[in-house]
Amino acid sequence: MDKGSIIRTIILAIALINQLLTAAGKSPLPIEDETVDTIVSTGFTIITSVWAWWKNNYISKKGQLQKEVLKRNGLTNAK
Repeated sequence: MDKGSIIRTIILAIALINQLLTAAGKSPLPIEDETVDTIVSTGFTIITSVWAWWKNNYISKKGQLQKEVLKRNGLTNAK
């Protein structure tokens, strides 16, 4: 797995944990206003989810093979 995939996966996990804490009534962010907390948490989750989904992470075995084929044929700038 490349560095970008790992970073996107970690950020997505943090966003999902933050969203679950908010849904459980906990305040993961030190913000007094509950509405602002919910908006920030939901926005963070949506943005990171779309970002992680949109990027081709090459996480699975099949994805790793696809990445290698693309690299061999000079069709990607992935490292």
